[in-house]
Amino acid sequence: MTIKVVRGNPTPEELAAALAVVRARAAAAAALPSDAPTIPDAWSDPSRIAARRVPRPGPASWSRTYWPGG
Repeated sequence: MTIKVVRGNPTPEELAAALAVVRARAAAAAALPSDAPTIPDAWSDPSRIAARRVPRPGPASWSRTYWPGG
């Protein structure tokens, strides 16, 4: 692994700290099994939007089209 300082003049302590972080991240990434399933974020799960029943059409349905739970 080659690391090059492009800007600035880090002290030996700052450089050692940065390299420790890079090595720890690389070790953590290498420790993960390649066939591990990825867990999607909850906000992107479409079932959270479709979990509630859609209001049935009727005379007052216009009042229930936007505000959930009511």
